[in-house]
Amino acid sequence: MKKRIKIHGFLIFLAVSAILVFPDIFLRDTGGGFSDEILAIVGIALVLLGQLFRLSSRGFKSELSRNGAALVESGPYSFVRNPMYLGIILIGSGLVMVIFKWWAICAFLLIFGLIYIRLIFQEEKKLIQLFPVAYPTYKAKVPAIVPSLKMLAQTEVSSYLPLKYSWLKREIGSISGVLIFILLVRSWENMRAGGYILCLERFVALLFMIFLAAGLAAYLIRKTDAVAKNS
Repeated sequence: MKKRIKIHGFLIFLAVSAILVFPDIFLRDTGGGFSDEILAIVGIALVLLGQLFRLSSRGFKSELSRNGAALVESGPYSFVRNPMYLGIILIGSGLVMVIFKWWAICAFLLIFGLIYIRLIFQEEKKLIQLFPVAYPTYKAKVPAIVPSLKMLAQTEVSSYLPLKYSWLKREIGSISGVLIFILLVRSWENMRAGGYILCLERFVALLFMIFLAAGLAAYLIRKTDAVAKNS
Protein backbone atom coordinates (compact mmCIF):
# COMPACT_ATOMS: atom_id res chain seq x y z
CA MET A 1 0.00 0.00 0.00
CA LYS A 2 2.77 2.45 0.94
CA LYS A 3 4.54 1.76 -2.34
CA ARG A 4 1.38 2.52 -4.32
CA ILE A 5 0.88 5.78 -2.40
CA LYS A 6 4.45 6.88 -3.16
CA ILE A 7 3.97 6.09 -6.86
CA HIS A 8 0.67 7.99 -6.96
CA GLY A 9 2.30 11.01 -5.30
CA PHE A 10 5.22 10.94 -7.70
CA LEU A 11 2.95 10.76 -10.77
CA ILE A 12 0.83 13.64 -9.49
CA PHE A 13 3.99 15.69 -8.87
CA LEU A 14 5.15 15.03 -12.44
CA ALA A 15 1.75 16.01 -13.88
CA VAL A 16 1.58 19.28 -11.92
CA SER A 17 5.19 20.13 -12.82
CA ALA A 18 4.51 19.48 -16.51
CA ILE A 19 1.48 21.78 -16.45
CA LEU A 20 3.30 24.61 -14.69
CA VAL A 21 6.47 24.46 -16.79
CA PHE A 22 5.04 23.59 -20.24
CA PRO A 23 1.33 24.57 -20.27
CA ASP A 24 1.13 25.06 -24.05
CA ILE A 25 2.60 21.62 -24.70
CA PHE A 26 0.45 19.61 -22.31
CA LEU A 27 -2.79 21.54 -21.76
CA ARG A 28 -5.63 21.06 -24.20
CA ASP A 29 -7.33 23.94 -25.98
CA THR A 30 -10.71 24.21 -24.25
CA GLY A 31 -12.22 26.45 -26.91
CA GLY A 32 -13.03 23.48 -29.15
CA GLY A 33 -16.79 23.85 -28.83
CA PHE A 34 -19.08 20.80 -28.71
CA SER A 35 -16.32 18.19 -29.13
CA ASP A 36 -14.42 19.68 -26.22
CA GLU A 37 -17.55 19.60 -24.06
CA ILE A 38 -18.18 15.92 -24.84
CA LEU A 39 -14.55 15.03 -24.10
CA ALA A 40 -14.65 16.89 -20.80
CA ILE A 41 -17.96 15.28 -19.75
CA VAL A 42 -16.70 11.78 -20.55
CA GLY A 43 -13.43 12.51 -18.74
CA ILE A 44 -15.13 13.76 -15.58
CA ALA A 45 -17.48 10.75 -15.64
CA LEU A 46 -14.46 8.41 -15.81
CA VAL A 47 -12.78 10.21 -12.91
CA LEU A 48 -15.87 9.94 -10.71
CA LEU A 49 -16.52 6.32 -11.71
CA GLY A 50 -12.89 5.45 -11.03
CA GLN A 51 -13.17 6.98 -7.57
CA LEU A 52 -16.21 4.79 -6.88
CA PHE A 53 -14.37 1.66 -8.01
CA ARG A 54 -11.36 2.53 -5.85
CA LEU A 55 -13.54 3.32 -2.83
CA SER A 56 -15.60 0.16 -3.15
CA SER A 57 -12.71 -2.23 -3.68
CA ARG A 58 -10.56 -0.77 -0.91
CA GLY A 59 -13.38 -0.62 1.66
CA PHE A 60 -14.74 -4.05 0.74
CA LYS A 61 -11.34 -5.72 1.05
CA SER A 62 -10.54 -4.00 4.35
CA GLU A 63 -13.67 -5.52 5.91
CA LEU A 64 -13.37 -9.04 4.49
CA SER A 65 -9.61 -9.56 4.62
CA ARG A 66 -7.69 -8.19 7.56
CA ASN A 67 -4.00 -7.95 6.57
CA GLY A 68 -4.61 -10.17 3.54
CA ALA A 69 -5.57 -13.17 5.67
CA ALA A 70 -8.45 -14.18 3.35
CA LEU A 71 -8.85 -14.33 -0.41
CA VAL A 72 -11.60 -11.92 -1.45
CA GLU A 73 -13.58 -13.17 -4.46
CA SER A 74 -16.90 -11.31 -4.14
CA GLY A 75 -18.06 -7.73 -4.55
CA PRO A 76 -15.78 -5.71 -6.86
CA TYR A 77 -13.34 -8.65 -6.88
CA SER A 78 -15.93 -10.83 -8.59
CA PHE A 79 -15.58 -9.07 -11.95
CA VAL A 80 -11.85 -8.12 -11.94
CA ARG A 81 -8.97 -9.31 -9.79
CA ASN A 82 -7.53 -5.79 -9.46
CA PRO A 83 -10.45 -3.36 -9.13
CA MET A 84 -8.31 -0.72 -7.40
CA TYR A 85 -5.98 -0.61 -10.39
CA LEU A 86 -9.00 -0.41 -12.68
CA GLY A 87 -10.13 2.61 -10.67
CA ILE A 88 -6.71 4.22 -11.11
CA ILE A 89 -6.87 3.65 -14.89
CA LEU A 90 -10.30 5.28 -15.05
CA ILE A 91 -9.21 8.24 -12.92
CA GLY A 92 -5.99 8.78 -14.87
CA SER A 93 -7.63 8.42 -18.27
CA GLY A 94 -10.40 10.80 -17.22
CA LEU A 95 -7.92 13.41 -16.01
CA VAL A 96 -6.07 13.22 -19.32
CA MET A 97 -9.31 13.67 -21.27
CA VAL A 98 -10.36 16.66 -19.16
CA ILE A 99 -7.04 18.47 -18.92
CA PHE A 100 -4.34 17.25 -21.29
CA LYS A 101 -3.98 16.93 -25.05
CA TRP A 102 -5.14 13.65 -26.62
CA TRP A 103 -1.66 12.14 -27.05
CA ALA A 104 -1.07 12.29 -23.30
CA ILE A 105 -3.43 9.32 -22.76
CA CYS A 106 -0.95 7.14 -24.67
CA ALA A 107 1.83 8.33 -22.37
CA PHE A 108 -0.35 7.68 -19.31
CA LEU A 109 -1.20 4.12 -20.38
CA LEU A 110 2.45 3.43 -21.13
CA ILE A 111 3.53 4.69 -17.70
CA PHE A 112 0.73 2.72 -16.04
CA GLY A 113 1.76 -0.42 -17.89
CA LEU A 114 5.42 -0.09 -16.94
CA ILE A 115 4.70 0.56 -13.26
CA TYR A 116 1.54 -1.29 -12.33
CA ILE A 117 1.70 -4.45 -14.43
CA ARG A 118 4.94 -5.26 -12.62
CA LEU A 119 3.22 -4.63 -9.26
CA ILE A 120 0.31 -6.87 -10.29
CA PHE A 121 2.65 -9.76 -11.12
CA GLN A 122 4.46 -9.33 -7.80
CA GLU A 123 1.20 -9.32 -5.85
CA GLU A 124 -0.11 -12.37 -7.70
CA LYS A 125 3.04 -14.35 -6.84
CA LYS A 126 2.41 -13.64 -3.16
CA LEU A 127 -1.27 -14.60 -3.48
CA ILE A 128 -0.37 -17.92 -5.12
CA GLN A 129 1.97 -18.65 -2.22
CA LEU A 130 -0.72 -17.75 0.32
CA PHE A 131 -3.59 -19.51 -1.50
CA PRO A 132 -1.99 -22.23 -3.69
CA VAL A 133 -5.31 -23.90 -4.53
CA ALA A 134 -7.93 -21.15 -4.30
CA TYR A 135 -6.09 -18.38 -6.14
CA PRO A 136 -5.31 -20.27 -9.41
CA THR A 137 -9.00 -21.28 -9.57
CA TYR A 138 -10.08 -17.69 -8.96
CA LYS A 139 -7.55 -16.40 -11.50
CA ALA A 140 -8.91 -18.74 -14.19
CA LYS A 141 -12.46 -17.39 -13.73
CA VAL A 142 -11.93 -13.64 -13.23
CA PRO A 143 -10.04 -11.28 -15.60
CA ALA A 144 -7.11 -9.29 -14.24
CA ILE A 145 -8.15 -5.73 -14.99
CA VAL A 146 -10.56 -5.53 -17.97
CA PRO A 147 -14.06 -6.63 -16.90
CA SER A 148 -16.52 -8.58 -19.01
CA LEU A 149 -19.02 -6.08 -20.41
CA LYS A 150 -21.62 -8.83 -20.68
CA MET A 151 -21.23 -9.64 -16.99
CA LEU A 152 -21.52 -5.96 -16.02
CA ALA A 153 -24.65 -5.50 -18.13
CA GLN A 154 -26.38 -8.56 -16.65
CA THR A 155 -25.53 -7.88 -12.99
CA GLU A 156 -27.05 -5.32 -10.63
CA VAL A 157 -24.43 -2.61 -10.11
CA SER A 158 -24.66 -2.67 -6.30
CA SER A 159 -23.65 -6.35 -6.23
CA TYR A 160 -20.20 -5.68 -7.71
CA LEU A 161 -19.82 -2.08 -6.52
CA PRO A 162 -20.91 -2.09 -2.86
CA LEU A 163 -20.37 1.13 -0.92
CA LYS A 164 -20.64 2.28 2.68
CA TYR A 165 -20.69 5.78 4.08
CA SER A 166 -17.76 4.96 6.39
CA TRP A 167 -15.63 4.02 3.36
CA LEU A 168 -16.57 7.24 1.61
CA LYS A 169 -15.83 9.31 4.71
CA ARG A 170 -12.28 7.92 4.94
CA GLU A 171 -11.52 8.85 1.32
CA ILE A 172 -13.31 12.20 1.08
CA GLY A 173 -10.01 14.09 1.33
CA SER A 174 -8.39 12.40 -1.67
CA ILE A 175 -11.59 12.61 -3.73
CA SER A 176 -11.93 16.32 -2.96
CA GLY A 177 -8.28 16.85 -3.87
CA VAL A 178 -8.74 15.33 -7.33
CA LEU A 179 -11.92 17.34 -7.98
CA ILE A 180 -10.31 20.59 -6.80
CA PHE A 181 -7.32 19.89 -9.06
CA ILE A 182 -9.64 19.41 -12.05
CA LEU A 183 -11.59 22.55 -11.15
CA LEU A 184 -8.49 24.74 -10.84
CA VAL A 185 -6.83 23.54 -14.03
CA ARG A 186 -10.04 23.63 -16.08
CA SER A 187 -10.83 27.13 -14.79
CA TRP A 188 -7.37 28.27 -15.82
CA GLU A 189 -7.80 26.69 -19.26
CA ASN A 190 -11.28 28.16 -19.72
CA MET A 191 -10.18 31.62 -18.67
CA ARG A 192 -7.42 31.51 -21.26
CA ALA A 193 -9.83 30.30 -23.95
CA GLY A 194 -13.05 32.21 -23.36
CA GLY A 195 -13.02 34.29 -20.20
CA TYR A 196 -15.43 34.30 -17.26
CA ILE A 197 -18.54 33.19 -19.16
CA LEU A 198 -16.96 29.99 -20.50
CA CYS A 199 -15.43 29.33 -17.09
CA LEU A 200 -18.81 29.68 -15.35
CA GLU A 201 -20.64 27.49 -17.89
CA ARG A 202 -18.19 24.62 -17.51
CA PHE A 203 -18.06 25.01 -13.74
CA VAL A 204 -21.84 24.41 -13.68
CA ALA A 205 -21.37 21.34 -15.92
CA LEU A 206 -18.77 19.97 -13.49
CA LEU A 207 -21.12 20.48 -10.54
CA PHE A 208 -23.87 18.64 -12.41
CA MET A 209 -21.58 15.64 -13.00
CA ILE A 210 -20.60 15.62 -9.32
CA PHE A 211 -24.31 15.72 -8.40
CA LEU A 212 -25.00 12.66 -10.58
CA ALA A 213 -22.05 10.78 -9.04
CA ALA A 214 -23.28 11.67 -5.55
CA GLY A 215 -26.69 10.27 -6.47
CA LEU A 216 -25.13 7.00 -7.65
CA ALA A 217 -23.05 6.81 -4.45
CA ALA A 218 -26.15 7.36 -2.32
CA TYR A 219 -27.97 4.58 -4.21
CA LEU A 220 -25.05 2.17 -3.73
CA ILE A 221 -24.82 2.98 -0.02
CA ARG A 222 -28.55 2.40 0.44
CA LYS A 223 -28.46 -0.93 -1.42
CA THR A 224 -25.38 -2.11 0.48
CA ASP A 225 -26.95 -1.23 3.84
CA ALA A 226 -30.14 -3.07 2.85
CA VAL A 227 -28.19 -6.21 1.94
CA ALA A 228 -26.29 -6.03 5.25
CA LYS A 229 -29.52 -5.76 7.26
CA ASN A 230 -31.10 -8.73 5.46
CA SER A 231 -28.06 -11.00 5.80
